[in-house]
Amino acid sequence: MNGSSNRAGSIALTALAPAIWGTTYVVTTQLLPEGHPLFAALMRALPAGLVALAITRTLPRGSWWWKSLVLGTLNMAAFFPLLFLSAQHLPGGVAATLGAAQPIVVAFLAVWILGEKLSGWRILWGLVGVAGVALVVLGPSAAFSPLGLAAGLAGAASMGVGVVLTKRWGRPEGVSAMSLAGWQLTAAGLVLLAPALVVDGVPAGIDGAAVLGYLWLGVLGALVSYTIWFAGIRQLPVTSTALLGLLSPLVAALLGVLIAGESLAPLQLLGFGVALAAMLAGQLAPPRRAAPQRPAQSTRRAAVREA
Repeated sequence: MNGSSNRAGSIALTALAPAIWGTTYVVTTQLLPEGHPLFAALMRALPAGLVALAITRTLPRGSWWWKSLVLGTLNMAAFFPLLFLSAQHLPGGVAATLGAAQPIVVAFLAVWILGEKLSGWRILWGLVGVAGVALVVLGPSAAFSPLGLAAGLAGAASMGVGVVLTKRWGRPEGVSAMSLAGWQLTAAGLVLLAPALVVDGVPAGIDGAAVLGYLWLGVLGALVSYTIWFAGIRQLPVTSTALLGLLSPLVAALLGVLIAGESLAPLQLLGFGVALAAMLAGQLAPPRRAAPQRPAQSTRRAAVREA
């Protein structure tokens, strides 16, 4: 019972990370200057990474220098710009639905990288979750851009590989989840530094609202959320952890109702419930089939009862 309670607590805490990520769209559209996705990604990663390093005072050792660079690139430096690119070339609903496919990507990658058995149970709920998210965020006017589709799928694959490699490599003994997050965020920021300054440049209109938006994305959207996320990946099965990512587009849709004055139709409410049910069902272990009883065993047991 205590183990079940601890697992439920770990799931609830880890779910906070994708819930926080669900605020990214509304913060970006409402607070940040338009047209600077690389600079926004840089501001989300590098300052948060440096703060984490200052707090933990722990640097990578040995192979963790290149591992941090690989993970930081996959989880952040590549994922953030691909996410923005997908959102720029696709309606938000299409981009969110592509992102919701990440648990399915993780389920297959776990077979290849971690040597796990393919979990049909979690693939099933991953597909149900994608369908639920699609009902919530896709509209009749949804359009499809080849570039946007490629960016969305590449973003899901990038973070999917990053999540599985994070599970495979774990973290060094005695190193905290915040240290691991700090290493990756700093590495991601350094990878993004030159492209952000050369391609985007520094936005001209950074006002108080933009500063608040960058602080939110850096402190909560990066430092806090990735610390929680990496701690959860270590404790929970990687595929079920990835299913928690369904919360991100659902929170984004909910904030659209609360802040942007949008509304949810009955079909969207149904999709909301379906996606939540898929996320919760994916945290459960697959049902076990009862092993067929051998005839010889049945005969011996009957003989014992008669005796």
